[in-house]
Order: sequence, then structure tokens, then C-alpha cells
Amino acid sequence: MPTPTKGPRLGGGPAHERLMLANLAAALFEHKRITTTVTKAKRLKPYAERLVTFAKRGDLASRRRVLGLISDKGVVHELFTDIAGAVANRDGGYTRITKIGNRKGDNAPMAVIELVLEPVSPKQAVVAEATAAAAKAAPAAEEEVVETEAVETEAAETEEAPAAEAEAADAEVAETEEAPAAEDKK
Repeated sequence: MPTPTKGPRLGGGPAHERLMLANLAAALFEHKRITTTVTKAKRLKPYAERLVTFAKRGDLASRRRVLGLISDKGVVHELFTDIAGAVANRDGGYTRITKIGNRKGDNAPMAVIELVLEPVSPKQAVVAEATAAAAKAAPAAEEEVVETEAVETEAAETEEAPAAEAEAADAEVAETEEAPAAEDKK
């Protein structure tokens, strides 16, 4: 975890800050977006992104490490199954903070922090899909190439046989035509 910030820790001690961030992260993973103050959202962003990175690993050690921070097993399960699968192609930037104005009661600046679950970009998603389809079709294409080569060699052999027969027939016709001419000369 990064070095703790100096000064006040979100209105409490370090233990209270850890618990608050864990609860905010659990709410974020459960609801996919939450409304909170800008300060809490900025503090939550690296914390939540680190947990998503653990979820992308998907191994047992990562799951236990996240369970040590977030006590709700249902939220951790959702993080490891749904959210990690949705951001598998993303290399970072799993959350987005949008400022929405000030709170009515105490005029605190508010923000919405949400998970970014859409694909990285539509163009890259199409390219990745095409690459996967090409890789899947490659073994089938190789089999088709082998079958096509076999068919072509058979066709070439069958084409050579009639050509040879035609040449032989032409030779016989030429011999028969020459034979009467030879008889006439005798």
C-alpha cells in the first residue's frame, strides 16, 4: 500500500480510515457506482484499483488477500467472477471519478465514482475479436489447405492421363494415315 498521507485521515485515525476505505470499496463493487465526497473518492480510487488487480490474477492467494480487506464473501465473489472478467483486457483505469457539484446540507464537494466495465475501445474490441476468430480458424484452414492440395494433385494426375491418352490416339491416327501412303508407294 502507498505511504499513508500526512495530516488528517478522513476524519479519524488510521484504523478508521482503513475500515472506511474497505467499506467504500465493498459498496463500489456491489453497486458498480457510488456517490461520495471528492476527497473520499480520490482516496478510494487507488485502493479499489489495487483490489481489481488482485481479482484479475484470480488465484487463491489473491482471493485470500482481498478477503482480508473486504469481509463480505459475496462481494469478493462478485469481484473475482464478474468484475475481473469484464476488465480482463484493460491494463488499468478500472474506476472513473465524476464531480457532480456540492452537497445541499454542508456544501461538501460530491463526486460519483464508478467502475469502468465497457471495453477498452470499440476498435480494439473488434480487432481482438477478429484476431481470436483468425486464430480459431487457422487450424481448420490448415486442414482445408492439406485437403485442397490433395484434391489438386489428384486432379492434375487425372488431367495428365487423358492428355497422354489423347497423344497416343493422335499417334495411332498418324501411323494409320502414313501406312496407306507407304503401301501406295510399293
